[in-house]
Amino acid sequence: MASITLKGNAIHTLGTLPASGSKAPEFQLTTNDLATVKLSDYKGSRVVLNIFPSVDTGTCAQSVRQFNTEAAGLDNTIVLCISKDLPFAQARFCGAEGIENIIMLSDFKDGNFGKAYNLNFTDGPLAPLHSRAVVVIDEKGSILYSEQVSEIVDEPNYKAVLEALMA
Repeated sequence: MASITLKGNAIHTLGTLPASGSKAPEFQLTTNDLATVKLSDYKGSRVVLNIFPSVDTGTCAQSVRQFNTEAAGLDNTIVLCISKDLPFAQARFCGAEGIENIIMLSDFKDGNFGKAYNLNFTDGPLAPLHSRAVVVIDEKGSILYSEQVSEIVDEPNYKAVLEALMA
């Protein structure tokens, strides 16, 4: 169980993120057009998982905007922004914001992504949404970097993500 905070108050997740060097757990998520995609669909590319509770909050929306900007300059790298938001809400946000360089994916159907990556909150006002985290996966499906953001209202460490991609 990971212990993080929401505005200074302790809340918990199912567990810890998969460790660097380990095989990234497979998943199935829903695209904005309601298709199903899997992690294995992106084999051969580096993948950044930008995970957050809801695109309808300021910090979550900012992380999508920031990764959209950063992704435009990255070779052989796909950024997947993942939440339990309905695909319709994700599409609305991307359309309104002009987001074009990332892929929004939803874990709304069964929540198995959040369970596989130990991200679901187990208590507090955001349970059972995903906690804020970033996972970087290499071309072969191994985890290069992961960050469980310790204070949910804070943004992830974008610089560390970019450094992991350049290493």
